[in-house]
Amino acid sequence: MLEATESILNLLEDDIDDNVLYYDYNIRHLFSLIKAGVPEDDNRYLSSFRSFEGEVFENYMYEKLLAYVTTQSDIEKFVLKGHHQDKDKALANTLSISEKAQIVYRTKSREIGEFDALIFTKDELYFVEMTLVKSVLKLKKRLRKKKALLETIFPHYDVKSLIILNEGVTGVKQLPSYCKVWITKPFSSQKVLDYLKDPKAYAKKPKKVIESAKLVEAQSLHVTPFKYYNILSWITKSLRQNRGQLINMRFLNESLTQRYHDLYTKIYLGYMSASEFKKIVAVEIKDEQQVVVALEKKHSDEIVLTYYIQYSRKKLDYLSFGDDNKIVIERKDPFGITVTEVYHIAKFMDQNYLLSANNIKTISKLLHESFIKGLHVKSPLHVSN
Repeated sequence: MLEATESILNLLEDDIDDNVLYYDYNIRHLFSLIKAGVPEDDNRYLSSFRSFEGEVFENYMYEKLLAYVTTQSDIEKFVLKGHHQDKDKALANTLSISEKAQIVYRTKSREIGEFDALIFTKDELYFVEMTLVKSVLKLKKRLRKKKALLETIFPHYDVKSLIILNEGVTGVKQLPSYCKVWITKPFSSQKVLDYLKDPKAYAKKPKKVIESAKLVEAQSLHVTPFKYYNILSWITKSLRQNRGQLINMRFLNESLTQRYHDLYTKIYLGYMSASEFKKIVAVEIKDEQQVVVALEKKHSDEIVLTYYIQYSRKKLDYLSFGDDNKIVIERKDPFGITVTEVYHIAKFMDQNYLLSANNIKTISKLLHESFIKGLHVKSPLHVSN
């Protein structure tokens, strides 16, 4: 179990010198606001500054971890990134370093996972999240997907998460039990901002280089690759493999299927005609339009039905029901992975995957009953501060 040092919790700089100043920062927009005289309490300034400060905090804590791991006998590997590694382009179906010097996993041209840091012990793998958010509730879905990805490509490790936060954060007790939380003193990025405004005004110390056999390049790690779209197709076919069943609930509830569901967030079940879909939702679509039906896992672990209408190769609408049971329609990113997923799935679904409005009502009932039956109490987590 990882234990924070006083140096980390109190944000002491004795072991990192000026290393945080050696990173590249996305400050163009922030500096344009400063140059334009935008007040610091303006929402535009606050949004840009928070983004910048979060970036600095991540780099600062990465430097602290870099120094920390070399002193911990239980830690066997720590993945290098930023200015500490030999920069390379992101590779397909493995861990590598992106053009932004981040640790990523890509499938062909799509990035499906990014990690602030990765720590390996003999039996455990910790993926690290460092963030200045005031509430961690939005983290839960992101954590679940990253955990599932690492469990898939590193099946022999017990995957956990280390979350590094600032004092005053809320929602910590609602994080999953596999999370280890460190809470530090309040962080300020003022030193870095002042340096970036006028680098010549500060005599930056030489970069502190730490050498250890524990420090490894991302692409040197052996991972178990998986075929993203092949598995997605296999899940859809398995859910509908028995023609006497609308949905194979036993397969859906298997632990392996649920791990993949965490990874993909949504899996696909079938499609509806426009006329049948209009019996469920009052929406204007052409009669020849098909609607792809998906199963999406919510933060609560409840699985609900959602829908996709693809008008062209890059034009896709996502339809879901809000808390008030009203339909919500969102246009998906034309270059996002969901557009590619729906296009891929729609190509192989034949008449056997066609669903009616009555079918949807039955499936919705089965999903709700399964969720109610599977409710359980989560165990508490260990917090260091």
